[in-house]
Amino acid sequence: MALRILGIDPGSRITGFGVIEIVQGQVVYVTSGCIRVQGKALPERLKSIFDSVSEIVAEFQPDQMAIEKVFVKNNIDSALKLGQARGAAICASMTRELEVFEYTPTQIKKAVVGKGHADKAQMQFMVRAILKLPGLPQEDAADALACALCHRHSSETLGHVKNQLQEVSS
Repeated sequence: MALRILGIDPGSRITGFGVIEIVQGQVVYVTSGCIRVQGKALPERLKSIFDSVSEIVAEFQPDQMAIEKVFVKNNIDSALKLGQARGAAICASMTRELEVFEYTPTQIKKAVVGKGHADKAQMQFMVRAILKLPGLPQEDAADALACALCHRHSSETLGHVKNQLQEVSS
């Protein structure tokens, strides 16, 4: 049975998305891209994100969604807008009752590149290599695919731990 994961890199102007599928333990690229919303008021941009993620979920029918957590770097206002964009994407996924998993940027970078402070170019390179893509994905799409890959790695690791605990308790 295949597992399909939607990764989301939220943003109030550009939201990246990426869909991967796990088939017999192998990661397969399905699609990726960017939802671009320009020059509108924030509520209109949030609706655009909600509608676009809803369409992606309806078309590609993922089983789970992985999304990047909000972080505050310098600008509180930007972090609040990012949080609202995340909320719009999460609400869209919940209309199909997807399980939602959240990861910090550091967790995602560590899972995909091997170090928590990787830059955008390193992320793009590793996503391309892991998924055997013919070219570099756009930055936001690469980040979304990286989020999906992080979830795959994390859930696979958790599955191994659960199996070991069951063996110990048997």
